[in-house]
Amino acid sequence: MKVLWFSNTPANSDEYFNKELAGTGGWMKSLDKAIQKKIELHIAFYHKQKCSNFIHDNSHYYPIPKYNNFLGIVKEKIFNKVVDTEHLPIYLNIIQQVRPDIIHIHGTENPFGCIIGQTEIPIVVSIQGNITVYLHKFCSGIEKRYLKLKNLDISNYKTVLFPPTFKNSQNKFIKMQKREQKNLKSCRNVIGRTNWDRRISRILAPESRYFHNDEILRDKFYCAEWVPNKKKKIILHTTNSNNFYKGFETVCSCLYLLNNMGVGVEWRVAGISNSDLIVKIVKRLLKDRFPQKNLKLLGRLTADMLIDKLLEADIYVMPSHIENSPNNLCEAMMLGMPCIATFAGGTGSLLKDDEEGVLVQDGDPWAMAGAVLEMRNDYEKAILMAQKARNRALKRHNKHRIVDELLQIYTNIL
Repeated sequence: MKVLWFSNTPANSDEYFNKELAGTGGWMKSLDKAIQKKIELHIAFYHKQKCSNFIHDNSHYYPIPKYNNFLGIVKEKIFNKVVDTEHLPIYLNIIQQVRPDIIHIHGTENPFGCIIGQTEIPIVVSIQGNITVYLHKFCSGIEKRYLKLKNLDISNYKTVLFPPTFKNSQNKFIKMQKREQKNLKSCRNVIGRTNWDRRISRILAPESRYFHNDEILRDKFYCAEWVPNKKKKIILHTTNSNNFYKGFETVCSCLYLLNNMGVGVEWRVAGISNSDLIVKIVKRLLKDRFPQKNLKLLGRLTADMLIDKLLEADIYVMPSHIENSPNNLCEAMMLGMPCIATFAGGTGSLLKDDEEGVLVQDGDPWAMAGAVLEMRNDYEKAILMAQKARNRALKRHNKHRIVDELLQIYTNIL
């Protein structure tokens, strides 16, 4: 079977470029490695630089330059330009070169969906996130007036020329939402992972057939296991990003409450640095309620560094206002850590409340702080729930099962 993927990330070709994926898309690399010997796999993806097609391991890669010149960068940064159908000839040319049996588009938020209806080859689309709902939840935790706040860094010419604001991100989402809804309306085959994405697909892609297929995690998370080591000071860990709707303000509010109660905690946040715009915004939002101690921002970490930090921690906390199946929560469950997560999007499909962890309402720092105290006061129960969560994660992210089910989906569609 010959399969052509259109992907947001370069998958396993990051090894060809001699660099690890920067914080996202690691699961695509894992799926690429796991399936490439079972099919003839071709992968098209956007790349910053123009380069020729190449083969790495057993997969064929087709880099697509996002910008042809500096003007393209200016249009995106200043005018929030998003690619819509202008690259359709490039996509169709790749399809003509490959002549696949089936086309798999990974993600509804990318422009690749414009090929739907432009070829007779069967197409299936995987739902990763969903821009339509993410845009709806964009300002769930932080007021709109903070969207225009800028983060100028005179030492970096890029931030001087294109000062980042979350208003730019929101405006970009608005344009991406229209594109996503248009493409999904014509979609006939959808792959998802949670009750959330199944339900929204019945509305946004009403003519489609829905297939379930879980994700393979990054390889290194299959090789490590968390061991309880309760200390006087509880170490909480969150893997987050410099993003408006990921709940960083809930983390800070929750830690402020715990500090005021005299609870001995240290909250480590990977993926966010002190210089990030979200930190500036949350400090201004919370004012004197921003925690003055016990908050440690780790910045972006490699997989090895992240695993080390997770294994040192006592409890994992996922604070987002909207997610589908967040890999950071899945990775913590796979390690066997006690987990607290917001009941947002698809997290209820991943973690059973009070059986495998604790789910709290998004944006509620009081309930989150209470959940931390519950786990601290009955740590034996927290450990038992973590073991159940790990057992579930091991089954859910079994590589062989996921590959076999994906191949069966391709066969069913064909």
